[in-house]
Amino acid sequence: MTQVGEGHETAAEADGPVMTFGAPTVGEILAERYQLEEHVNNDSAGRQVWRGIDVILRRPVAVVLRHPGGDSAAEMLEAAVDASRVIHPNLVGVYDAIDEGQRAYVVREWVEGQSLREMVTEQGPLDPARATGIAHSIADALAAVHATGMVHGNVHPGTTLIGDDGRVVLADARADSGDDVESDIRAVGGILYFALTGRWPHAEVGGSTLPDAVRDAAGTLATPRQIRAGVPAYLDDLTMDLLDKRVQTPESDALAAELGRLDSASDDDYEDVGPLRFAPSTSPEPGRNNNKIIFGIATLAVIAIIGLVFGIRAITSSGKPSPTDTTQANAGGAPADTTTGSAAAPAPQPTKIALTGKMVRIVDPPDGSRSQQGDAAYTVDSDPDTSWQTQGYNTATFGNIKKGMGVLINLGSPHSVSDVRVETAESGVVMDVRVGSTDPGDSSTGDGKIVDTYKRLGDSDNSDPSGTTQIFSAFDPDQKYQYILVFITKLPFTGGAHPYSASVDSIQVDGN
Repeated sequence: MTQVGEGHETAAEADGPVMTFGAPTVGEILAERYQLEEHVNNDSAGRQVWRGIDVILRRPVAVVLRHPGGDSAAEMLEAAVDASRVIHPNLVGVYDAIDEGQRAYVVREWVEGQSLREMVTEQGPLDPARATGIAHSIADALAAVHATGMVHGNVHPGTTLIGDDGRVVLADARADSGDDVESDIRAVGGILYFALTGRWPHAEVGGSTLPDAVRDAAGTLATPRQIRAGVPAYLDDLTMDLLDKRVQTPESDALAAELGRLDSASDDDYEDVGPLRFAPSTSPEPGRNNNKIIFGIATLAVIAIIGLVFGIRAITSSGKPSPTDTTQANAGGAPADTTTGSAAAPAPQPTKIALTGKMVRIVDPPDGSRSQQGDAAYTVDSDPDTSWQTQGYNTATFGNIKKGMGVLINLGSPHSVSDVRVETAESGVVMDVRVGSTDPGDSSTGDGKIVDTYKRLGDSDNSDPSGTTQIFSAFDPDQKYQYILVFITKLPFTGGAHPYSASVDSIQVDGN
């Protein structure tokens, strides 16, 4: 696993390799806490990267060492301190930054997996959906960084890490005075280009071993679709727009939202997800984006003409009252019953269904410990200071020992349900809503039957949650429900010795 990848060198690192003497050794303990286990590699600036152990918390860590410390390591340490202030599931957690004078080092999360650089080198270019998912994660991370007023400055295939559990994280922030938000966002275009083609389109990599992008005699980049078949035109346009300095970049949160929309498209719909949802400003030069705008205006004009034609036909057809006549006839009253001529009773509006602690319990499949049964009441007690929190696990998928955990709600009798609202303490909790006809028993066996037999509602799996409020509304208005299961299938990264867990603050059911 390359824990620190190649990226551009900052001004403080441009003088060449470091750690030419005073090298650390296996077994050495730094700061009376971090034991060095294995020298993994050196990054592009010559800093040594080690796998280590935090002997106090007993967790694996990555240790990045530079010799000497002092002024020459100031940028590295400052960047680490800044990075430690931003907590996000797609950012590597920074634990410590220490300057001993003779050498300085940063201690951070160890990610078991491989870098994007290694993945593409070993497997070849990625399929469009996988490339989009990785770029989406990186854009999400940058949105969190930029929201604090900081810049990452080192977005690169070597600093894009893909964990064995599928988590994508961005490591090794090294921003200097030459970096800005725009360069971060254009680097996301570089990530997309590299993932799709296996080639890196930016010239500032310096001594990188990444193959350069294909260019014509004038130095113009070949598009991903020109290099390989199967890249959707929309994704090709998005990638090239991000790389084109004549086209203004979107804000990082807008880019993350757009990539999220593309990332959530099914395979069948993947070719039809355009056009771009953010509207970047452009200089007069680029013809491609101007064509998009012209096409959009033409499309709107066609839609308007079609709507006008159908409107005229509706008004003039077969003596039937126009929509305007119908609205005036029923103004101020209930909708007319067309079979009897009488006013129909208005449908009751959904309201919050009162839930008590006796109406909820934890569902923990047979391989679970069933040690948190009393905590379910915290999800319906209306107290913002209480919550049900899962145990910590070593992977996002509950340590691969069970399908998930959830909260079973027994409404007491069948109800019409409009939606279920779930508030969590962390973003990134993947969950769904399931329904059944009975509770087979508050036991390990009963929990197993619930997980195996309850039916998931529609497409309720929230596979890419970006916030802490999830609303599920795929309930059939013609059916009634008594047993509802809110089921968590994937946990967010929260840190600690067992770094994956989730906290459910509240659950609300609306209906009548």
